[in-house]
Amino acid sequence: MTHQTTLIPPLLSLTGIGKTFPNGTIALAGTDLAVERGEFLSLLGPSGCGKSTLLRLIAGLSQPSDGQISWSAPERPELGFVFQDPTLMPWADVTHNVWLPLRLKGVSLANARQRIDSALALVGLTKFATAYPRELSGGMKMRVSLARALMLQPAVLLMDEPFAALDEITRLKLNNDLLQLKAKLGTTIIFVTHSVYESVYLSNRIAVFAARPGRIIRTIQIESDTPRDESFRQTSAYLDGCALASETLLGAMSAEDHL
Repeated sequence: MTHQTTLIPPLLSLTGIGKTFPNGTIALAGTDLAVERGEFLSLLGPSGCGKSTLLRLIAGLSQPSDGQISWSAPERPELGFVFQDPTLMPWADVTHNVWLPLRLKGVSLANARQRIDSALALVGLTKFATAYPRELSGGMKMRVSLARALMLQPAVLLMDEPFAALDEITRLKLNNDLLQLKAKLGTTIIFVTHSVYESVYLSNRIAVFAARPGRIIRTIQIESDTPRDESFRQTSAYLDGCALASETLLGAMSAEDHL
C-alpha cells in the first residue's frame, strides 16, 4: 500500500514581479519568491535594491507593474506592518497609539483594552501604557510600533528595516525580543534589512537582492539545531551563513559596479 504525500502550498507566491515607477526607474524585475507558513524570511540587500518596494507590494500598498502575487487562502490574511520610523502619534499616549488599528475598525477602547494589555505585555511595555512618545527611547518607540502591528493578530508581519536607526546594543536586544515573540506567536515574518549579521541571526531563510534592476539572486537557508540566542552567534551555522551571505552580497555589488 502506498501513501501519497500531500504537498502544502506556500502561504505566499510571487511570480515574475516587476515594478517600474512613472519616472522610468525599474525597482524590480522578474522576481520570483515563495514564502512558507511560519517562516522568518529576511530580504537582504543594499539600499535602493527594491527590498522595501517588494514589501509594499506584498502589503498591497502599491501594485506591481508585472507579475502576480497570490495567497494560498481565498482571501489575503491579516497583515501587520512595522516601518523603519515608528510613526507614532505624538499627542497620544502608548495605549491610544496601540489602540489605533482597532479604533479604525470601530472597536471601542473599553472593548480593546484586553488586547492592548496583551500586546504591551508581549513587547515588555506594560508599565509604560500611559507614557507619551516624547518620554520613550528609540527602542521603546519601536516596541510600541510592534505592539500596534500585533493588535489585529496578523498571520504575517512585514518589517521594513525596523531597527536600522537604533544603536547596536538596542538593536541586539530587540533582535532577541523579536525571536522570542516569533516563538510565542508563530507568525510568519518577512523582514527587510541591509545587515548580513542581523539577517543570519534572525532568519530561517534569506533572499539576497541585487539592484539595477532589483532582483533576487540567491536564497540562503540557515539551519540551526541550537536555540536562536546569543550562543547561536558562536556556531558554525551562523558563521558560515554570514560568510555566504556576505560573499553573495559583495558579488552582486561588484557586478553592478561593472554595469
